[in-house]
Formats: sequence, C-alpha cells, structure tokens
Amino acid sequence: MSGATWGPLMFLGALLFLFSGYPVAFSLGGTALLFALLGTTTGAFDLILLTAMPERIFGTMSNYTLLAVPFFLLMGIVLEKSRLAEQLLETIGILFGGLRGGLAIGVVLVGTLLAAATGVVGASVTAMGLISLPVMLSNHYRADFSLGVISASGTLGQIIPPSLVLIVLGDQMGVSVGALFQAALVPGLALAGAYVIYVVVVAYLRPTVAPALPPEARTFSGRALARRVLISLVPPLTLILVVLGSIFAGVATPTEAGALGAVGALILAALNRQLSLANVKAAMEDTTRLTIMVIFLLMGSTAFALVFRGLEGDLWIRDSLANLPGGAVGFLLVVNLAVFLLGCFLDFFEIAFIIVPLLVPAAEVLGIPLLWLGIVLGINLQTSFLTPPFGVSLFYLRGVTPSPIPTTALYRGIMPFVAIQLVVLGAFIALGWR
Repeated sequence: MSGATWGPLMFLGALLFLFSGYPVAFSLGGTALLFALLGTTTGAFDLILLTAMPERIFGTMSNYTLLAVPFFLLMGIVLEKSRLAEQLLETIGILFGGLRGGLAIGVVLVGTLLAAATGVVGASVTAMGLISLPVMLSNHYRADFSLGVISASGTLGQIIPPSLVLIVLGDQMGVSVGALFQAALVPGLALAGAYVIYVVVVAYLRPTVAPALPPEARTFSGRALARRVLISLVPPLTLILVVLGSIFAGVATPTEAGALGAVGALILAALNRQLSLANVKAAMEDTTRLTIMVIFLLMGSTAFALVFRGLEGDLWIRDSLANLPGGAVGFLLVVNLAVFLLGCFLDFFEIAFIIVPLLVPAAEVLGIPLLWLGIVLGINLQTSFLTPPFGVSLFYLRGVTPSPIPTTALYRGIMPFVAIQLVVLGAFIALGWR
C-alpha cells in the first residue's frame, strides 16, 4: 500500500482514538506504534526510523522557543491570583456603566487587557464569569447576551499576543514567534473592536438587552475614581508595554520576555499584597500541570509525525492539498473549513500538533507565506474555544454560571461572536491575500 492509503487510515485511526475520549497524547503515540507495527508487517515501514525518537524527544525538551509556554502560563496564573482581573473589571465597569451596554463594553476591554497581560483563557473566562456575570444579571442584562460577551472576550488571549496559540504555531510551522506576535496584534485588536461595535449596535437597537447602570450603582466619582483607575490600569498596562515592547523592539526574544513577564507578575502580586506562599505554590502547580500536558502532547505528536512520514502520509497530504481546484484559494478554503470543523471537537493544541505541520509543505509548494498563514490559522483556532459542543471557553463559563440559566442560553449567546470571528477571518484573508 502507498502513502495515499496509509495516510488516510492512520489519520482516521488517530481521530477514532481521540473521539473515544482516550487521552490525546497517548492516542497519538498509540496510533503511531500501532501503524508502525502494521506497516512493518506489510513492508511499508522500516522500524529503524523509530530510533530517531529519542533524539526528537530530546530536541523537544531542549526547545528554547517552547520555554516561553511555562513563563507566560506562570505570568497569567499569578496575575489572576493577584486579583488583577477583579480590580480591572470593577473599575472599567464603573467607568462605562453609565452607557447602554457599558458593562459589556467594559468586559470586552478587560478581556483585551487580560489577553495582552496573560494569554491564559481559563483564568480570564473564569474570573470574568465570577465577577461580571452576577453584576450584569443584577442590572437586567439578558443572560445569553452576557454569557456570549464574557466567553468571547475571555478567548481574546489566543490571538492577541502574548498567545500560547501563536507560540505553538510558530514552533510547529518554523516561523519566528516574535514576528507572529507583531503580525497578530492588528487582527487581534480588530476582533476586539468588532465585539465592541456589536455590543453598541445591540444596546442601541435593543436597550432592554444591555441597559445602562443606574446612578446609585456607580459609587465612585472624582478623585476617588481617578485613584482607582490609576491603581487598577497602570500596573497591567506597564507590564504589557514591557513584555510586548521588548519583543517588538527586538530587545528580547519571546522566551526572555516571558521570563520578564513572570517576574513582573510576581512583583505586581507583591504590590497588591497577594504574594503569599499559598498563591505562589498554587500558581506553580497549575503551571507545571499545564506545561506537562503540552510536553506530552508534543511527544505524542512527534511519534505520530515520524511514523506518518515513514508511511509517506505527508506526501499524500502535500499532493492532495497542492492539487486542489483553485490552487492557493482552494487550499485556503479547504484548510480553514477543516480547521473550523475540527475545532468543534478538538482542542487547539491537538489541532496545532496534528494538523498544522502537515499543511506547511503544501503551503510552501503553493507559495503561501507561512507567517501570514500562521495568523489565519490563529484567528481560525480562536473559534475552537467557542464552538459547541466542546468549546473550552464554554466549559469554563458553564462551571461558574448559576444553575437556573440553561446551557442553551450559553450556546445562543456565543453564536453572534462566532459569526464575528468568521467575518474577521474572511476580511483578513481577503485583505491580506496577495
């Protein structure tokens, strides 16, 4: 059998393991071993190729770029535990609460700031759900609208740098992470702006969905408000400027900036009197657990890619995508549709480790710039956090949503924001292509 037969079979085998609920890293590694054995019995695979696994695993463990992952994770988790999100949400809610949809606009702005300061979706969505949702509901915001704004704003950290999605994409595609950060800033901010425009339009056309806060709910004024804004906004903005500015200016690599950000987050936590031993220990445990998950996924995907290439599945993928009708346009349509559909069932890590490396050869044949393609995939992967049934952001928010509110309200609320993401994706492709 040729790669045109082994490739689809191995890919299908991996998906069957994944959809059965088996852990992703072991699904990929198990599929690799199974098809290596099958390929050996038929003469299609040479077991000598597996001797390259230790060297590849060591290369993954010593990958300097991937060191940015634990650094940015630690930075985000420490900031979340230092009550930065809570202070930001309360302050911006007071600032914009007098406008129709003001609370929702505040949630989007805080989501944008937390995205640029942390890049950790779970922390952002959970914090905003716990703090903003009760306030929005008590001020007569409609439940589905409130849930949609919170879940969408909390996922902005996956396209606005520093972003774990972009770090992983850069590593898997062989593209500079710093260049990806710079290229992603404008579309990320455009997406946040599109959310704000949607909120304003809804609040104008349907005032009962997102009413203004009554005067008694806006308790701060004058000097007290100015002081609160200074304390709540200046520290995270300073950290954002230091971390991203050092990358964009070429002073530091993303890994070095991540280390600087982690130290800066610890300093902010200390200034906020939240740098306790318990908080530091909890932050390190969460960071370690998430980092181990990423490393195991990388090991599983490395084994999968090695066997897949040994069975010539990569040649089948390259030739199939490079020879689609419409050339590069057909490639972009098929790839974006496939990534979007897979995002309904798989996490972005799984898509990035399994699918993205297989797209690079075809993109190079078609002359598609990998940096530009990385941003397209980053915007598309953002939708995977919101699309049912397995959107990660939905699970986080459902966990902090009062039980009387049905899950269907959450699904209704996120649909307009998924549509907005697809519109921004389409606009980026249309404006950026050629």
